Amino acid sequence: MTARLPSLNGLRAFEAAARHLSFTQAAAELNVTQTAISHQIRRLEEELGLRLFIRKNRALALTPKAKDYLPGVRAAFNDLRLATDRLLRKDNDSVLTISTLASFAAKWLLPRLSTFQEAHPSIDVRITTSNSLVDFRSGDVDAAIRYGRGHWPGVRARWLTADELFPVCSPALLKGDKPLRCPQDLAYYTLLHTSGGYDDDWRLWLTAAGLPADISKQRGISFDLIFMTVQAAIDGIGVAMGRTTYVQDDIAKGRLVVPFKIALPADAGFYLVSPEAADDPPKLRVFRDWLLAAVQNKS
Repeated sequence: MTARLPSLNGLRAFEAAARHLSFTQAAAELNVTQTAISHQIRRLEEELGLRLFIRKNRALALTPKAKDYLPGVRAAFNDLRLATDRLLRKDNDSVLTISTLASFAAKWLLPRLSTFQEAHPSIDVRITTSNSLVDFRSGDVDAAIRYGRGHWPGVRARWLTADELFPVCSPALLKGDKPLRCPQDLAYYTLLHTSGGYDDDWRLWLTAAGLPADISKQRGISFDLIFMTVQAAIDGIGVAMGRTTYVQDDIAKGRLVVPFKIALPADAGFYLVSPEAADDPPKLRVFRDWLLAAVQNKS
């Protein structure tokens, strides 16, 4: 038989008093009198058949059983707040919040986002950047664009696109006293590296090109974001290991060139990640359709 739930007012009073360890502060937060808090907690203790607080002069402490009870009560109220927030957001207004990688936003998404806004002016898109997987339970983010192999528990991951790896540089490096004409010429140039998951790109490409992997260890410059590495290549500082998504626009506009024909497929790709247990709201469905078309060069 299902146990009868205790008084909701009593649970609210218990959670607030346990958080503050004060009936006075709990009363102020809930906009009731201290006497009302005392009465609600006494009634809750009677319903549960156990003591929740130890009263010592002016000090207040939780009993061991109350300490065990509190996390579940607190989590239940948090879930209620989130559910109410989602309900009142009415699907939820017209705000669509997308979390993505900073470099993906700078080099690919933002230059194209105006086409989505023109097609869907009623949707207010907000972009946040992070490398971490999103906790959708917070309700702050509708979907995320992440790089990996798509094996993330508790979320729905939709394949978007994959990259190829290949060196890129400023057109100026193809000229001069020591022009970059063949892969062996890389030994005379500064190699630009990206940390944080891209550390091995140069070694992998050099191996695929049949060149000594030790070339990747020669003196160079390292950046923590790939769009910074790309910008350094545009500025002629050195040769960067490019990835399709991050350099295709700069190649098309002549800011970068591909000096060699050797490209290496990446072993991971970009995914659109959203909550697993919920249907996509209309605003996210239209963004997903636009995004899939855009990565396929259809928009």
